[in-house]
Amino acid sequence: MSPDPTDQKILVHICCAPCAEYPLRILADEGFSLHGFFYNPNIHPAEEHRRRMEGVQTLADLRELPMAYDNEILQSVWEIAEDRAVGRMCSACYALRMRRVAEFTRSVGLTYFTSTLLVSPYQQHDKIREAAECAAYEAGVRFLYRDFRPGFRMGQEMARIDGLYRQKYCGCVDSLESSRFRDRIYREHEAMRDLSAGPESSDGSHR
Repeated sequence: MSPDPTDQKILVHICCAPCAEYPLRILADEGFSLHGFFYNPNIHPAEEHRRRMEGVQTLADLRELPMAYDNEILQSVWEIAEDRAVGRMCSACYALRMRRVAEFTRSVGLTYFTSTLLVSPYQQHDKIREAAECAAYEAGVRFLYRDFRPGFRMGQEMARIDGLYRQKYCGCVDSLESSRFRDRIYREHEAMRDLSAGPESSDGSHR
């Protein structure tokens, strides 16, 4: 049974700003009271994680969306995995995130949650839904499934208009390594690290 949007609050797990654009619009148009939650410990490396989180913060400001953030990064989970072929860690990744989202939903006193992962035609919807429904049952909350995929291109265009960062890979190290933009992405990350470090003097100290 779907919740009654006239008096229903819902937690929206946000994987990235571009993927959030369309689902947030649709849910708001349906009358839901939206609360965002960023939890994506799969994103590699830390520079990319920060970049995507900042994009979500920008979108939340634009939409006046209440947001909560969990900054945890668990890249070691992917680095030590025995089965690291691209796509083979997806089920574990979905389960990890949906479990945390369901627990957070319960902790803040909400009943329903959903995820912006459901807008992407590149994600495995059946596995996302299975992981989310299992996590919801264990946490004593409810998962709202929606197929947001028809609005994927619209959401990407909305993100372009809003000037949001649009990433070129899913998030984990394996998706980065398989991206056709891999070399460019690594150069961007290196530039971000250099910028963060700041100028150094000849003896290695910061000026």
